[in-house]
Amino acid sequence: MPALWTLTGRSIAVSALALALAACQSMRGPEPVVQANIPTGYLANANGPSIAEQGYKEFFSDARLVQVIDLALNNNRDLRTAALNIQKAQQQLRIAENNQLPTIGASGSILRQDTTSAPKPFTTYDVSLGVTAYELDFWGRVRSLKDSALDDYLATASARDSTQISLIGQVSQAWLNYAFANAQLKLAQQTLVAQENSYKLNKKRFDVGIDSELPVRQAQISVETARNDVANFKTQVEQAKNLLNLLVGQSIPENLLPQQAVIQITNNQAFSTGIPSDLLYNRPDIRTAEYQLSAAGANIGAARARLFPTISLTGRAGSASTDLSDLFKSGSFVWSLGPSLDLPIFDWGTRKANIKISETDQEIALSNYEKSIQSAFREVNDALATRMHIGERLTAQKRLVQATNTSYKLSDARFKSGIDSFLTVLDAQRSSYTAEQNLLLLQQADLNNQIELYKTLGGGLKTNSSDPVQYPASSSQQKYHKEDVVK
Repeated sequence: MPALWTLTGRSIAVSALALALAACQSMRGPEPVVQANIPTGYLANANGPSIAEQGYKEFFSDARLVQVIDLALNNNRDLRTAALNIQKAQQQLRIAENNQLPTIGASGSILRQDTTSAPKPFTTYDVSLGVTAYELDFWGRVRSLKDSALDDYLATASARDSTQISLIGQVSQAWLNYAFANAQLKLAQQTLVAQENSYKLNKKRFDVGIDSELPVRQAQISVETARNDVANFKTQVEQAKNLLNLLVGQSIPENLLPQQAVIQITNNQAFSTGIPSDLLYNRPDIRTAEYQLSAAGANIGAARARLFPTISLTGRAGSASTDLSDLFKSGSFVWSLGPSLDLPIFDWGTRKANIKISETDQEIALSNYEKSIQSAFREVNDALATRMHIGERLTAQKRLVQATNTSYKLSDARFKSGIDSFLTVLDAQRSSYTAEQNLLLLQQADLNNQIELYKTLGGGLKTNSSDPVQYPASSSQQKYHKEDVVK
């Protein structure tokens, strides 16, 4: 009879262990319905695949900029921190996965005791190998926590991808800012030379008594204004370089820095956006929000599982003896196996409150996910809105530059001929200088817009266009895939 009960007890324990290891049904419930209310198309769209499919080495045509981006990807501290966060999340996922498995450990003890039934004190030696409080995951609590850790890890990896895309955009725009700050500096220096020549001419005319002192002082004002602009743009050049060095994470070699305005930054003539669904796949920030929404659903499953008893299994097997020399001899083998049950009867609604908190967290994650989709489409359409009219603005500004330059030349000729006053020359000169400055700003805005459109579409994650980009399925996607297989 004892042998029968022992066999039955072992069978029950083994069956319970097998049932726990069989991965129980999750209690996370159905996933929420996403209602982002996104547009069916973009503000404007060129036929063809999205430019985000291009690697940054194909999209950017300037070899110097590509080298600067490579340096930034290797040395930028924000990107390095993002990579370390991935390592941290990976270890947290490993811990959550390990919690699904029993923890096995060895133990040993020496106990000296005295009892009334024994004639004298005696010592007990014990050595065993055992499982300590292994939770039988009947309700899927441990599995849900593992799913949540998986989604957090995937969200962290996607956040790192977002950091890379943002970094490439910031570096390329800072590189352009340095180039156009130099262009503005050179324009200011040229203007200063012209103003100094005007000042010298007016001073000579004053010295010989042709004009009064007023044109001399007017010319002097223009000279000092131009000198101020030169000093200001020298400061902007140094600040642009400092920002670029910070983004790259090191001092940039001089041969990689543009010393004049950049005419072209990409070989693309048409900036196609692809179809709207491409944006949901190409934007890692949307993926991050999706993973966080899935993690919130897994946390609901873990909270609901706490409504049910927590069943843990403890077992050990080893040797015990009152004589150390007999510890490993025949007849000293001992074992024990038994479950434990934990179910709070009165917790004053704490577990139900935790479920409500988890459900609210899911609603927050859903709102963040929907907003990330809406924000992505808004950013793309904003970039497209600029793209639609930037060509017209550039054409008009170039014509304005031509007109103001011609006006300045005519005014200068009329002044030297004694027809007009120097004030007319000053007005024409200021208009020409301002038009030249605005043209540089507009050319920079055009190139920045090309970078912005590439970034907002999700471009910059690939190095080369042929590089594959894959996003692992979230725990909720894996759950539904398994259900489809079962059906």
